[in-house]
Amino acid sequence: MNTLITALPELAVHAGDGRWAEGAGPPFVIFPLVWLLLVGGIITVAVLGRRRREATAGRRSGERLLAERYADGSIDEEEYRARRTVLREK
Repeated sequence: MNTLITALPELAVHAGDGRWAEGAGPPFVIFPLVWLLLVGGIITVAVLGRRRREATAGRRSGERLLAERYADGSIDEEEYRARRTVLREK
């Protein structure tokens, strides 16, 4: 039984055209690169999405505060529209 277990790797190396004896081929280089690109892409999408959410959250809070000031009467409609336009430009 032990001789069979020790002989299996040798049989695998000499099976077929013997390419296993030459070392890792191109697929073993490509697969890690594909995984690296996949993980890098996921991280990039996550970071850019977070930045976009943070930017819109700030703009929304400004518009919300402006709407509250308009609702309680501290600014008139013309000033509300002008300030809202400025907030939406950015």
